[in-house]
Amino acid sequence: MKDLVNDASSLLGASAYTDGPKRRDFLKVAAGAGFAAAALPVAAQTMIQTDTDGLDAADSILVINGQDVPVYRAQPRGKTDVPVILVISEIFGVHEHIKDVARRFAKQGYMAIAPDLFVRQGDPTKVANIADLMKDIISKTPDAQVMSDLDTVVAWAKQRGGNTEKLGITGFCWGGRITWLYAAHNLNVKAGVAWYGRLVGEATPNSPKHPIDVAQNLKVPVLGLYGGKDTGIPLESVERMRAALDKGNSRSSIHVYPNSGHAFHADYRPSFNAADAKDGWNRALAWFRQHGVA
Repeated sequence: MKDLVNDASSLLGASAYTDGPKRRDFLKVAAGAGFAAAALPVAAQTMIQTDTDGLDAADSILVINGQDVPVYRAQPRGKTDVPVILVISEIFGVHEHIKDVARRFAKQGYMAIAPDLFVRQGDPTKVANIADLMKDIISKTPDAQVMSDLDTVVAWAKQRGGNTEKLGITGFCWGGRITWLYAAHNLNVKAGVAWYGRLVGEATPNSPKHPIDVAQNLKVPVLGLYGGKDTGIPLESVERMRAALDKGNSRSSIHVYPNSGHAFHADYRPSFNAADAKDGWNRALAWFRQHGVA
């Protein structure tokens, strides 16, 4: 639980928008975009909005073991046999920013799918405070359930015309950790890009392993993108992960942005660093091309 609290604290960060008219504007934006109240304030002035021109983009329901699992899918309109990228959310679920990231990948020629991996435990976009979000949803979501759900999402993508021989995965914060773990779980993944995902932590029944535990035996190349000023993911843990990866042969790599903190890619957050987010995005696209996800 302590690890999850650190994740949340790093993601929320500090902001000058604590009261007054600006905060009220952010509340309106957040409500419209499906952000959790715990994620506020929302930096509306930096939010990127990607249109659906030329795309087939929609919410769908995938039934997994009797459970309705919402997924957001975006892909080039009228095209099939396109490479597939799984987009894994932060602790706040599949809100508008995550959907926008999926559309950005779709504009690059991918079928991008963002599944709601918390659906059995609850809806993060409707939880009013961070403590309840962590206690009632995040800590109760088993890694094994997430791995199984993603396996089913991949099979569904193939049925929808996606080329799962060219399968990639990317994720942010909580989703960054899942990216490392799913790359170890599914050897059909060609490459992953993990954005500031926690690397070490306490073993629990729901989270028995962490990325550091699978690093040495990892087979899939994963690019880790981290902030040098991330208060929740110390550089010491990043270096431990780098050393563990070096003992294996996955060809994984880690890049650290010295001037960024946590969530530097999240353009809806005050933590957003436009230059580093752009560089990370370009590195991610290049990584996927380099490793056969294109």
